[in-house]
Amino acid sequence: MQDILEQLEARRAAARLGGGERRIAAQHAKGKLTARERLEVLLDEGSFEEFDTYVVHRATDFGMAAEKVPGDGVVTGWGTINGRQTYVFAQDFTVLGGSLSETHAEKICKIMDMAVRNGAPVIGLNDSGGARIQEGVASLAGYAEVFRRNVEASGVVPQLSVVMGPCAGGAVYSPAMTDFIFMVRDSSYMFVTGPDVVKTVTNEVVTAETLGGAATHTRVSGVADAAFENDVEALEETRRLFDFLPLSNREPPPVRPFFDDPDRVEMRLDTLVPASPTQPYDMRELVLAVADEADFFEIGEAFARNIVTGLIRIEGRTVGVVANQPLVLAGCLDIDAARKAARFVRFCDAFAVPILTLVDVPGFLPGTAQEHGGVIKHGAKLLFAYAQASVPMVTLITRKAYGGAYDVMASKHIGADVNYAWPTAEIAVMGAKGAAEILYRSELGDPKKIAARTAEYEQRFANPFVAAERGFVDEVIMPHSSRRRIARAFAALRGKRAERPWRKHDTMPL
Repeated sequence: MQDILEQLEARRAAARLGGGERRIAAQHAKGKLTARERLEVLLDEGSFEEFDTYVVHRATDFGMAAEKVPGDGVVTGWGTINGRQTYVFAQDFTVLGGSLSETHAEKICKIMDMAVRNGAPVIGLNDSGGARIQEGVASLAGYAEVFRRNVEASGVVPQLSVVMGPCAGGAVYSPAMTDFIFMVRDSSYMFVTGPDVVKTVTNEVVTAETLGGAATHTRVSGVADAAFENDVEALEETRRLFDFLPLSNREPPPVRPFFDDPDRVEMRLDTLVPASPTQPYDMRELVLAVADEADFFEIGEAFARNIVTGLIRIEGRTVGVVANQPLVLAGCLDIDAARKAARFVRFCDAFAVPILTLVDVPGFLPGTAQEHGGVIKHGAKLLFAYAQASVPMVTLITRKAYGGAYDVMASKHIGADVNYAWPTAEIAVMGAKGAAEILYRSELGDPKKIAARTAEYEQRFANPFVAAERGFVDEVIMPHSSRRRIARAFAALRGKRAERPWRKHDTMPL
């Protein structure tokens, strides 16, 4: 019996060693943790239960029969984060560059199937050279099996991807279909075709970092939601995000103990909106003032900065926030902002996360670049997402709410449950000056008359009371009472039930 136990321990030791000491040292030399070290940081101590430790690949071509390593380049299993279950896989770059084989894919598919059956999130730690060339189409089939499960799990359990090394070719489409993507600066990158292929095909010389590094995907493409300095920071922030999320669409978001008075008054909000309508302010101040303990997990901070998205808690309960940011492009909606917000709204609706919308929007960004880029279609994505959402929705208009952008930003007309406005709110078709110049075009030659007409229009429409008179705004509230009013609104909406006509699926404007 002792011999058998020693043999088991020897096999376990070989599996834990992955590609061997030399390759582990090479991984550390790059400032990267190994797959198992990453799981130790991500999961609660002692909670990891590994599956398929001894799985090896089946390939025999190109001398592969002699290169069999237990685990086959990916560590899979389940564990807990602050006591809540999650399924995980971590690709091991020390084993054949973390390349995906048929059995490697089968291991990932197994834990994804278990996650869906048991109602727990999936977290993937990606660090792979791509499909294993020696296996040919078998590895491609493996990727497709993983992709199919990403789709089947979408909206059923949260899926998080942390890209901690290379992720190239077909491999990028699995993270792309997950709910959140984090990257590590200077050590992770994602692209469909690498720098060498780009140079061959287009004669364009570009580095991996410029083509698909963390800065590119968090600021330019919007593919990734955040980038962090190193593996440990990325994993710690993944733990923090996980705490906001429900385990599945069958369970409500978690309720955490809170030590912040829901009736807290924030007098500083009474002076948040400047006297000048053209002067910006930071909408994050309002988000932090409303949130429990000023705790805000922002999603996509560096991309489309004219809109802010992220997660807070109110009375210990998770709430999604979508807010125009007057500091950037005056808070206008554009293509990128609409895409970013629509994706976030759909995630919140899929997992029963209530949505708070903070509005200060002068309209859609004008220009040929926006029109030629399809702002009509992209703006419709956000409109569609809000109109389709059935979770509790509370909207607060702080200043400008002009034109079609007023409708799109969770107005009463497309399904928001409670709509508040500050006394500084201006709800109109457009700004007063532009309206006066259109309505009184014949008086354009007289600046004094136009100024008078502008003042008249401001008096008539640059306030929230016309909308309030029609019931489009439920209440005009004092800014300092915003946290209390929003908290009470969400408390009143906890029993909300919304029924939709049967359909196979919608045809949202992709």
